[in-house]
Amino acid sequence: MQFLLAFVVVAPLLGAAAALLPAPPGLKGKSPDQAVLRHSVTVTGVILLAAIALAAGFDHDHPSRMQATTDISWIKALDVRIHLGVDGISLPLLVLTALLTFLCALYSYFKMPQGPSPKAFVALLLVLEAGTLATFAVLDLVLFFLAFEMVLVPMYFLIARWGGGGRRAAAGKFILYTLLGSVVMLLGLLLIGIKAGTFDMVALATDNGRGLTTSVQVTAVLAIGLGLAVKTPMWPLHSWLPDAHTAAPTVGSVLLAGVLLKMGTYGFVRIALPIAPEGMHTLAPYLAAFAAAGIVYGSLACLALARPGAKGDLKRLIAYSSVGHMGFVLLGIATLTPTGVNGALFANIAHGLITGLLFFLVGALKDRYGTADLDTLAGATGAALYGRAPRLGALLAFAAVASLGLPGLAGFWGEMLALFAAFDPAEGLNRAAYLVFMALGGLGTLLTAAYLLMVVRRVCMGGPRPAGEPELADVQPYELAAWTPLVALTVLAGLWPAVLLGLTDPAVQQLLAGGTQ
Repeated sequence: MQFLLAFVVVAPLLGAAAALLPAPPGLKGKSPDQAVLRHSVTVTGVILLAAIALAAGFDHDHPSRMQATTDISWIKALDVRIHLGVDGISLPLLVLTALLTFLCALYSYFKMPQGPSPKAFVALLLVLEAGTLATFAVLDLVLFFLAFEMVLVPMYFLIARWGGGGRRAAAGKFILYTLLGSVVMLLGLLLIGIKAGTFDMVALATDNGRGLTTSVQVTAVLAIGLGLAVKTPMWPLHSWLPDAHTAAPTVGSVLLAGVLLKMGTYGFVRIALPIAPEGMHTLAPYLAAFAAAGIVYGSLACLALARPGAKGDLKRLIAYSSVGHMGFVLLGIATLTPTGVNGALFANIAHGLITGLLFFLVGALKDRYGTADLDTLAGATGAALYGRAPRLGALLAFAAVASLGLPGLAGFWGEMLALFAAFDPAEGLNRAAYLVFMALGGLGTLLTAAYLLMVVRRVCMGGPRPAGEPELADVQPYELAAWTPLVALTVLAGLWPAVLLGLTDPAVQQLLAGGTQ
């Protein structure tokens, strides 16, 4: 188990280095480009198998205990350690990251985005995976910051070099926002480490803020929370996200929505909640207010993009929907209750599965039509997707109803638990204010249903195919292979939520009671 976790974190970096080397003569095949893409599928596949083995060997009877731990001194002068471990909170995110990266590598093998050398693309994809996996596995504040920052460079280049129109401006906006937020976050992490005398996240969580004054905790949560809020992204720090998603290649959008956004909310749960509980209690109502505003704002923005004549980009619409969905995650965390935090963690996984699938599907539509403009897709050339490409239309409708929170699918449980927790927040929080936040969240669910059903109606339910219009390619085998796991897991998590909640709940209960140990 210890070796498996270390392998999962380190293997992507080794794979990235190997991708830049010349392929051995026997492995080149017909095309060097295909060889390096095959290398990407192989490496990410091995990492996924290792993550599944790690999950299979995990002690499910004690999910609150850190397992597969490695603890090695790294910088003695600062007491910085290479400390790795997983519990019921981080394990699902680790597996989700490995799965989505593998599916993106598989998709890219058959549909490589237009841009420079595939070698650089594969190397950046693997470095991105390494940084994300490390973020969910490290248990040292300094290492957490390094892993958190590690993903910025590969994502910047994936957008700037392999993206679509406006990619350079979008990539620049992405890096500027996240770097500025990270600088402030680093100050908060250093404040905690210096005042507490350790950067070890397990020791800090176990201490539960007893070694930190209230003013230090509030300052630290404010600084750390700002950096995490940018990455989440929380309204009004979200404006980089729609541009980045619109310009990014399909696999870039999938990883950005499915994995990178989760790093921000994970930081709130792993660092802010157990290490600075008094600071979180002070700032929780403000976090909840921004979350509720983001839910409504994201939904209204999507409605504006979905209406006829708005020239709304479907990728941009899904990006704005992420602002709303991540608002539910932040609202659950801001209740400071086990119910709310469990709902937030569940919504994290559900959003990764569903929105990852949505971006795959929109990418497929864009490949076929050459545009993601809703008015074009809903016009004569894009009408009646059900009739022209029934499997593609059915998958788009499935992903849309999953995203709007249909009971029985994964999107339902996280948002329902977050709203339920807002009805009865932690002791000491203003219940009247949280009831308002709950009502705004409920309004957001109605608006979400409205714009997603509007999208399905406009894109999938148009008139018959015009005479002389060429046939539209339906779902291809490689697309089916990349999308089926996401569909299956969305249904499984919706019908059997206890699989995920059974992992997270004991860990959350202990985290809120005094940290993990």
